[in-house]
Amino acid sequence: MTEVVHDPIRRQRLSFHREGDVLHTEVWADPGGDVPPHFHPAQEERFNVLSGKVRFKIDGRQVNAGPGERVIAPVGSRHSFVNTGGVEAHLLVEVEPALELQGFLEEAAALARAGRYTRRGLPRRPGAIVELADLMVRYADTTVMAFPPVPIQRLTVWPLARLRRSGA
Repeated sequence: MTEVVHDPIRRQRLSFHREGDVLHTEVWADPGGDVPPHFHPAQEERFNVLSGKVRFKIDGRQVNAGPGERVIAPVGSRHSFVNTGGVEAHLLVEVEPALELQGFLEEAAALARAGRYTRRGLPRRPGAIVELADLMVRYADTTVMAFPPVPIQRLTVWPLARLRRSGA
């Protein structure tokens, strides 16, 4: 049994299992629990809904899925999801290749548990700005948040991440 990671901001719990180059993630999302818009530059993400009602957005297209349905986010597609039901949604997610997605999700959840950012992803204090910037830059090959837009991220987030690394 793997450890269950709790993310109070995204209102979900995650459990991970790696099989070769595929990351299997079990997700339990509370009503309203979500994943904000993002994309994976080199990974396909496959969502299998086991229970509940989940609304996905993939490259602007809305897909409502329930038990037994599968939704695929191709490599590079901007995607998000939210549990639209009144009960917990349970999903099995496969990501291929796995790369470092588990590390990103575990670190993001740890920052959430520490109260570093709001539900909208905004830092709660000045030091959190640099922490979030560092997280985004270290995992940019795995996950890229859709906001702020990538050109703005390169102008603002990347220099902030260097501050953390330089110890400033």
